[in-house]
Amino acid sequence: MDHGHDHSGHDHDHGHGGHNHAPEVGANNERVVLAGLVLTFGFMLAELVGGLLSGSLALIADAGHMFTDAAALALAWAGFRFGRRRRDDKRTFGYMRFEILAGLVNAVTLIALVGWIAWEAVQRLLSPEPVHAGPMLVIAVLGLVVNAGVYWLLSRGDTGHLNIRGAMVHVLGDLLGSVAAIVAAVVIWATGWTPVDPILSVLLSALVLRSAWVLLKASLNVLMEGTPGNVVVSELKAELVAKVPGLAGVDHVHVWSITSGQPSTTMEVQLAEGAEAPEVVRAVKRVLLEDFGIAHSTIEVDWGQGDPICVLDPRAGGHDHDHDHDHGKGEGQGAALPNPT
Repeated sequence: MDHGHDHSGHDHDHGHGGHNHAPEVGANNERVVLAGLVLTFGFMLAELVGGLLSGSLALIADAGHMFTDAAALALAWAGFRFGRRRRDDKRTFGYMRFEILAGLVNAVTLIALVGWIAWEAVQRLLSPEPVHAGPMLVIAVLGLVVNAGVYWLLSRGDTGHLNIRGAMVHVLGDLLGSVAAIVAAVVIWATGWTPVDPILSVLLSALVLRSAWVLLKASLNVLMEGTPGNVVVSELKAELVAKVPGLAGVDHVHVWSITSGQPSTTMEVQLAEGAEAPEVVRAVKRVLLEDFGIAHSTIEVDWGQGDPICVLDPRAGGHDHDHDHDHGKGEGQGAALPNPT
């Protein structure tokens, strides 16, 4: 359908109250992830050497985990870096979805790592190898300190963001790995029982696998344009009809996320007799923003009569539907209605 609106000349801002804090938040996320990357990669090398010298699977597994952490943090950093690029004619949402791809890779690498650790643990249980508890304990304690520092750094970022959450899951797994290595070193030093090393590695892997599965599902949900977790479409429709005067019905609702924390929606609304379309659309947008956190909405008015026209420009003809986009602009032909917030 040809809707006759050309928005190519508009600088659209979907932030709250006319302000867009996304670049500032993205830059902060980028800084904390980069700092975490440097610390993680540096200690990963030290832990790998320590694991090889001490013969500890727990340390080697944790070093392998830290390597995937470094890769995950590098992907997250690249995601934030590319995600701040401006949109163009080919990518109208810019590169924001790159962050979700990075989150998906993080989840897959975690699951693959768990499989490798489980295989190595079985081999160690079948054929025990000597473990030097002293070096293992020193490296494990240092690892605990480094991982705690990286986790604290990441917590300074936007913890609601899928990529930050993914990186924190990786680092939390490393932190628990350091704790497991400390326990294993103490047990081996006190009793000489080396099977504790692979056993604790498997228990740790089970915890990491659960977190990785949650991250994988969240990433796939965004990529499949699934409904965000805080939105139930049937409840959204019912709440709009209940709260918006002059709104008779809501159909053809689609809710998805462009990237983590940026939900969008399109829908078709029916007006009650005598209702004013601009007021109804503004009220719908207000409820979507305040109750569901949806700042980017496209509302189509179903006129239910022969030859509908654009409500914002009564001179226009030949429109099949009226689209009103919440782009923060209230001037000009085909412009959006003013943002009520």
